[in-house]
Amino acid sequence: MKEKIKNRTICPSVSLLEAMKRMDEIKVKTLFVLDNGHFEGIVTIGDIQRGIINNYGLKEPVSSILNKNKVYGYSSESEETIHEKMRKMRAEVMPILDEKAELVDVWFWADIFKKSELTQREKIDLPVVIMAGGKGTRLKPLTNVIPKPLVPVGDRTILEVIMDQFERIGCHKFYMSVNYKADIMKYYLSQLDHQYDIEFFMEDKPLGTIGSVSLLKGKITKPFFVSNCDSINEQDYRDVYDYHVSNHNDLTIVTMVKSFKIPYGVIETGEDGLMVALSEKPELTYQVNTGVYILNPSCIDEIPEGEFFHITHLMEKIKSSGGRVGCFPVSEHAWKDMGEWHEYLKMINVL
Repeated sequence: MKEKIKNRTICPSVSLLEAMKRMDEIKVKTLFVLDNGHFEGIVTIGDIQRGIINNYGLKEPVSSILNKNKVYGYSSESEETIHEKMRKMRAEVMPILDEKAELVDVWFWADIFKKSELTQREKIDLPVVIMAGGKGTRLKPLTNVIPKPLVPVGDRTILEVIMDQFERIGCHKFYMSVNYKADIMKYYLSQLDHQYDIEFFMEDKPLGTIGSVSLLKGKITKPFFVSNCDSINEQDYRDVYDYHVSNHNDLTIVTMVKSFKIPYGVIETGEDGLMVALSEKPELTYQVNTGVYILNPSCIDEIPEGEFFHITHLMEKIKSSGGRVGCFPVSEHAWKDMGEWHEYLKMINVL
């Protein structure tokens, strides 16, 4: 049993940030929390995300968010009973406990069921707006020839990767804001074996990161996604939508938890230049905008027509009028960006 969860165990005192990093490092979404060999529970990426949303600090220990009411399997139960629990929960892993609540085995979905069964989850049918009008200047000279959305990632373009991800969760209607090399983009998409349901709308002049969406007034009547076309996110966006609805947000930002370790001692000074505090090689953590959002249709009315308008302007406008702007965090390695050459090269090496 120990071999099954090798590298997947942490102690209760490990911070939420370190747990996220461990998940990223070994590419799993669940860790086992053991205290001197005693089973305390499991922590999932969803648990950590909910903890961050509920204002738990990233330096807080995982023990602070452990759900003591999680459903586990027991050695006294039949295999079919445990299988049914896993199906109902769509559980990637199922700890098996004895009568003393000690861990005696671990069952993995991939070892028991067909992989496709895990994806059987209710789909959502929301419109998706793809912002594809930029010039991609940071990827020149490649974007002198092709528009940024058609930059290849493996055997597909990044645009196809993004749209395929949305289609997998049930979103099939796309609105695409285009400008730079729009004809090349339209022609490429028209020649694909798989035909996406796309309605193009032209941005005649630069309108910022959300300004062109004003052209969709009256066309979208339910919550919708907005996505940049230069990054890929491994997050299941149905989780983001569930959070958006349950939190009654007007706008939800998908954020990435990003850490920066400063390789020096950082000194804080006060009056007369006297040292107040010293931090040795501190690690700073922020939530970074990934360029993916969910907007309520009413947000479109807040975007001025024909004016340069950034998504940040919309966020500030919503907040100043008493609206709700929420943030849904994903781990650092769940998000891959190709906005600059070094990031693009990292992306294609990973994929």
